[in-house]
Amino acid sequence: MTAKAQTVLATTTDGRISAIRGGVVDVVFDGAVPRIHDLLYAGDIALEVAGLIGHGKVRAMAMAPVRGLGLGMTVTATGGPIKVPVGDAVLGRMLDVFGAPIDGRPAPVATEHRAIHQPPPLLSERAPQSKILETGIKAIDLLSPIERGGKTGLFGGAGVGKTVLITELINNTVQHHQGVSLFCGIGERSREAEELYREMGEAGVREKTVMLFGQMNEAPGVRFLVGHTALTMAEYFRDDKGQDVLLLIDNIFRFVQAGSEVSGLLGRMPSRVGYQPTLATELAGLEERITSTKRGAITSIQAVYVPADDFTDPAAAHIFSHLSASVVLSRKRASEGLYPAVDPLASASVMLTPSVVGQRHYDIAREVRRTLAEYEELRDIIAMLGLEELSSADRATVGRARRLERFLTQPFFTTGSFSGVEGKLVPIEDTLSGCETILSQTEFEHPESAYYMIGGLDDLENAS
Repeated sequence: MTAKAQTVLATTTDGRISAIRGGVVDVVFDGAVPRIHDLLYAGDIALEVAGLIGHGKVRAMAMAPVRGLGLGMTVTATGGPIKVPVGDAVLGRMLDVFGAPIDGRPAPVATEHRAIHQPPPLLSERAPQSKILETGIKAIDLLSPIERGGKTGLFGGAGVGKTVLITELINNTVQHHQGVSLFCGIGERSREAEELYREMGEAGVREKTVMLFGQMNEAPGVRFLVGHTALTMAEYFRDDKGQDVLLLIDNIFRFVQAGSEVSGLLGRMPSRVGYQPTLATELAGLEERITSTKRGAITSIQAVYVPADDFTDPAAAHIFSHLSASVVLSRKRASEGLYPAVDPLASASVMLTPSVVGQRHYDIAREVRRTLAEYEELRDIIAMLGLEELSSADRATVGRARRLERFLTQPFFTTGSFSGVEGKLVPIEDTLSGCETILSQTEFEHPESAYYMIGGLDDLENAS
């Protein structure tokens, strides 16, 4: 179903274009005036009402380049907002903000269509207790556990394994949690979209995944709304089918950026550092829909770009206020071949408390962090004087830290086809037992290399 083919819900008077400013179009109606978020059409170009100016005039943002539009041109109101298909028909598909296919296949035949703008669940409908979503990835489950129904920030530049980690999380959710995954690309490059589509097909997880893209070359209105389209589809699986949904957003900063572009075009006075004055409410309108209810949960992993590494930037600060966990991918660890390249000292989670994960998990995670932090402090001494100059206690600390670093690596299912190593899904209990064993040792039977790319410590004998 194309965007143009959406059902007209009510008959309203046609309007005419009175002004065009970049991607913003002013439309005058002589009769009934459409509401905010209503969908209009000027020829084949879709417009969404963003503001009511008065005297029958509305201001709308264009969902496509405005070439071909002219003053006085007729505009048709559909009588309702953008509606997208929901349900099993969208699984395995690559779609745009209107739910129209961009994978070269026929349009999904869905029995139901829903408006992309929905209120967040009521407090009475939300699940009151916090639960951990077990990912099977040792470094994340141990040091930065993900909240079921929560929001996790994934920080990392190009080439540190962000896409591989996202693909593995999708694989583990689909294969082991009987859920569905939804990938939302906001401001994605077409190269990244094509690679992800192909990789998911090769990994065998595409049929339980929906991919939505508002690409970098598209209008800011499209990039601003594609996140709401993704959440509408995710909410169907959570609320109607009672499934757990993993929602991956890459990149949430580009949602803020698109909102800033739209705000500027609409003529709003910019706020601090040039951002839109409505930054907090726009972000909250999207983020508050991501939650767990009594029927199911939407758990979100969001890639976050931090402008100029300035964590006080208003966009970064507002995004952080919604996150329950942060996973930082380190270029230094990636250069050493330690994949996933999760930085154990920079990653954190509000779930890592004794009341949620238990006292044992909390104590082991703290001890692992303390050991790795001590090793970081000793690195300069080792580089200058050598390992032999350290005391026996420090040498034992270094031995434990180097083995922990390697133990927190693991082979992924999604990389098995080209690495030749079968992927491992490691239960939290095996991760805790392995780290506990390493932390209790002062003499080591196996070399450091034996701990590299294994699952639990049971695999140690085979590795050595």
